[in-house]
Amino acid sequence: MIDTNEVIRAYLALDAGLIALVGDRIYCPRLHENTTLPAIGFFTRGGTSTPYIPDIPAPSVQFDCWAKDEVVGGVVTKKGSIIARQVYRALYDALQGIQNVKVTIGATDYYILSAREEVQGQDLVDVEIPNYYRVLTFFEIIVM
Repeated sequence: MIDTNEVIRAYLALDAGLIALVGDRIYCPRLHENTTLPAIGFFTRGGTSTPYIPDIPAPSVQFDCWAKDEVVGGVVTKKGSIIARQVYRALYDALQGIQNVKVTIGATDYYILSAREEVQGQDLVDVEIPNYYRVLTFFEIIVM
């Protein structure tokens, strides 16, 4: 069975737009405690597969694009909500509408047959941690 999370992470880790914003901070299933932000956390929340073609899963994946206020000398220089939205936009650009993209892990080739956004990015504020923001989105990603 295909580890769709591994394929998705490998694909995202090579995207120049995401690298520019989050570096290698793309985590599955969740961010580690005290992770440097901005970062992306994602996990498979369900999805579909067909018994006729079992090696082509179509997971529904939740992505959380995290950021916090940038503070220099006690002054907020860039709002975390804006940074989180930039990360979401880069994620959207990396995934939305891709087709037949080869992802090589070790000596094995996988393909992301398609990706489409199921729910547009939702701006959320973490009420327990001041100045932390995230944009929540969901994608269906078909992998082979």
